[in-house]
Amino acid sequence: MLGLKIGSTGECALKVGTLRPLASFRYGRLIAVIARPHSPSMTASRQTIPVPSTARPSKQEIADLLTEARARTLLLVSGLSDEDLHQQHDPLMSPIIWDIGHIAHFEELWLTQNLDGPIEFSEMPGLYNPFEHPRATRASLALPTLAEMTKRLREIRGRVLDRLNSVEFDERNPLLRDAYVYHMVLQHEYQHNETILQTLQLKKGKPYGAPRQIFFEIRAPAWPEMVSFDGGKISIGTNDRSAAYDNERAEHIVDLPPFQIDRYPITNRQYLEFMNDNGYERKEFWSEGGRAWQAESGAASPKYWTRNGDEWITRTMDITRPVDPTRPVSHVCYYEAEAFAAWAGKRLPTEFEWEAAAGWNPATKRAQVFPWGDSPADSKSANIDQLAFDTAPVCTFERNVSPLGCYGMIGDVWEWTSSDFSAYPGFQTFPYKEYSEEWFGPDYKVLRGGSWATRPAAIRNTFRNWDYPIRRQIFSGFRCAQD
Repeated sequence: MLGLKIGSTGECALKVGTLRPLASFRYGRLIAVIARPHSPSMTASRQTIPVPSTARPSKQEIADLLTEARARTLLLVSGLSDEDLHQQHDPLMSPIIWDIGHIAHFEELWLTQNLDGPIEFSEMPGLYNPFEHPRATRASLALPTLAEMTKRLREIRGRVLDRLNSVEFDERNPLLRDAYVYHMVLQHEYQHNETILQTLQLKKGKPYGAPRQIFFEIRAPAWPEMVSFDGGKISIGTNDRSAAYDNERAEHIVDLPPFQIDRYPITNRQYLEFMNDNGYERKEFWSEGGRAWQAESGAASPKYWTRNGDEWITRTMDITRPVDPTRPVSHVCYYEAEAFAAWAGKRLPTEFEWEAAAGWNPATKRAQVFPWGDSPADSKSANIDQLAFDTAPVCTFERNVSPLGCYGMIGDVWEWTSSDFSAYPGFQTFPYKEYSEEWFGPDYKVLRGGSWATRPAAIRNTFRNWDYPIRRQIFSGFRCAQD
């Protein structure tokens, strides 16, 4: 097996041999690693990055990207039984076999049927239409076996590649211009990879044996500090139509007042300080919604944390270990992030403040695509792409720093913002309202930045995720801001 070892300088050195996940963990002992059968290896050498909009990908490049995306999906589920795939491991999540079927039929809907004439998202086959079958009901559906699903995947992919051979990239068709529809379908599969990993973290029975390819060396704890944005007019969003979703458009100017924002995401050490100061019990830090969530959930720590005598331990897939104080806190909901911020005398950033801190370059007066510039995201720049199956100690990726000086705005954990999910000025639904428009409103909070489970081509500074403020099965953390 090949693995990449991330060194203390942020450089990657090729390491050949048997992978020893977290073998160099320093803060406490490794409590358990569940043995797993050998599975196909996963490498960081082939990144799933759309080519720049200035150069439309060739048909062969599109076929290669589709092949790589499917190989990753199948790798993630390769060690699972049919029972694992069909079981509803949590009411919040679909059976994994449903996610795989939805990936396949979404691809068929957009890359065969749609290319032969306009269609609506509602034409998704009923079994895999998320609006007809909410997550909590999907285990009762007559879902196929893995063997049947694998056959269906091959049949659909064959039709997609046949259609790709004959497609003409008509610049007058916004779906085909710069191969947008292919990038959209790829991102859809990447996003469902992350959803599947959320389910696998919730998996009942034997923990999921994650096919880890990298592990992280020890780093000194990052000392909390804030950086300042002086205020002024900046651009938010994008006008890109090669890969960006409709909710990222249109690019528009926002006049931001001055603010400060944490240089680093909130770490487990900081969050433990909040807990040790009775943060969960002190109602003055919790909003009305947060107190209602507390009363219903009974939560007193991040999800997957448990008390073991006088220490806290956490589980990440098949690894159980003491909580590492140097890593970003993960699996916290919006209300927990909001309460921590109040305890710290701060607040959560708005999504505009987050985007300014992630990419606005005051020297060039323009927004960068990523914190480090416009070069594509990869596993040397940030903890992304499902290679570690874990967060990394803060400051592991030295390239992952924005012009403002914020570290880790891409990867590790999605970061909660205080903003409701709403349309930008000039928003136009494209190509279907069920992706963004159906979800606009005060019920959802925006998260930014991606996580370790996010594929490289499914994240950028302008990417907007959203979820209910009570959700914490997602790989979510946060950083704070203040006026």
